[in-house]
Amino acid sequence: MSKFLITSALPYVNGVKHLGNLAGSLLPADIHARFRRQTGHEVLFLCGTDEHGTPVELAAQAAGLPVADYCVRQHAVQADIYRRFGLSFDHFSRTSGEANRRLTQEIFLALDKAGFIEERTIRQAYSPTDRRFLPDRYIVGTCPHCGSSAARGDQCEACTHLLDPEDLIEPRSAISGATDIEFRETRHLFLKLTALEGRLRDWLATRHDWPPLVRSIANKWLQEGLRDRCITRDLDWGVPVPKPGFEDKVFYVWFDAPIGYIAAALESRPDWRDWWQADDVTYLQFLAKDNVPFHAISFPATLLGAGLPFKLVDTIKGFNWLTYEGGKFSTSQRRGIFTDTALNWCPADTWRWWLAANAPENGDTDFTVERFVDGVNKDLADIFGNLVNRCLSFAASRFDSTVPPRGGPGPIERKLESDLDAHLTRLRSHHEALAFRKAAEETRAIWKLANAYLSEAAPWSVIGHDRDRAATIVNTGIGLVRIAAQVAWPFIPFAAEQVLNSLGEPVTWPKSADALPAGRQFRVTPVLFPRVSATMER
Repeated sequence: MSKFLITSALPYVNGVKHLGNLAGSLLPADIHARFRRQTGHEVLFLCGTDEHGTPVELAAQAAGLPVADYCVRQHAVQADIYRRFGLSFDHFSRTSGEANRRLTQEIFLALDKAGFIEERTIRQAYSPTDRRFLPDRYIVGTCPHCGSSAARGDQCEACTHLLDPEDLIEPRSAISGATDIEFRETRHLFLKLTALEGRLRDWLATRHDWPPLVRSIANKWLQEGLRDRCITRDLDWGVPVPKPGFEDKVFYVWFDAPIGYIAAALESRPDWRDWWQADDVTYLQFLAKDNVPFHAISFPATLLGAGLPFKLVDTIKGFNWLTYEGGKFSTSQRRGIFTDTALNWCPADTWRWWLAANAPENGDTDFTVERFVDGVNKDLADIFGNLVNRCLSFAASRFDSTVPPRGGPGPIERKLESDLDAHLTRLRSHHEALAFRKAAEETRAIWKLANAYLSEAAPWSVIGHDRDRAATIVNTGIGLVRIAAQVAWPFIPFAAEQVLNSLGEPVTWPKSADALPAGRQFRVTPVLFPRVSATMER
């Protein structure tokens, strides 16, 4: 048994997240955590709400609440939604908690002592209209590299170049749209990434098995040359800076947020050091491509510079965008389908399956209602749901809801076992390789194989003249239903557990040769996946 530490990108606390957030980090992390548990490994799956920065201050102001109260409310809302989606976090934390505050300050002090923090006077954007300094991401303008008109003051999402606000052409406030941006002098603290570049390059060289998307983004940053990054902000809400003369500053949200992964373990487990300060742990991060630079460069550099014995990530699984009917999902513009609305329309398993089967791994994936409806009806209603219903209903009616005995296998069963073994081997390999689309394809192939066996063996045609042979087919068929549910569990846990409970079976990794014990009672499940209509309420 191995130990797997799994984290997914921390969803920002301001508002309910859209399906793109689910597809790009939360769901694949959960699928992999479930697979690792199912195959006998020890797993610690951590996440939490990211609760610092200007967006939460503005959202709280709009809601008429103190920031702390707003965060409490929104954390509870998101935690409930993720529970309903079946996300199996071992702990769902908050970056505004005491553990993250103390740990962030400890890491900062270690960096400062090691000489990797430098005080500088900089020019920072100030909006007289908004009467406040503007964080980098709240200044928008035209990217000097690619010409995108929607570049932010910290990064252009279109070309992923890191930016400073003064790099932008025609900058304006993202809060008010005001163009009266002034750059005023203010004192801040910088993390000296340039001094850490050599150590960072050496460490990245040991991560040669990262997915191509992640490697390309990390290498692009290095090729362009690292720049020292400002890690403090002129805000009221955040982790206070423990340095004389900077009492009126807080840490930049991207400095403290990743530290929240460690804090989530610290605040929830007495054995947290066995996960974050141990050599026998494999650490995997799941996140969308826009978060890759901070997790592949900034956060590792922070830990390397601090010199504290914290675990560095082994593998980063990055995802491209899930787009919505030809355009980007947008939380601020309320464009797309949001997770609370999605659960009101269809069961969680339908969304989980479609998003995994269409995971944006090798390129962006466009979501349309029509593609969603077609996919879940074909895969879940017509293949998986049909398999469960046709097999268990026939077995219940002809064998009194009791598993019949299985006789010796015939040629069709021997071929079935060989084919199943090959499918299960490939499926496990795809899961281990973090290839979610391929894992979903292989799962679907197992469902199809089971349906094909029942159609070819046709127990309903055999039972009239050879009841013993029909019993063997039905026993084999019920075993296939069990296997189909077991391989489905990481993807569609609610339906899979319903099927396995009806058979009296646990969630384990399947073995094709295992027969269900004759004489066991089972239940016929209700229809698992009624067909979804393309005219579902929108």
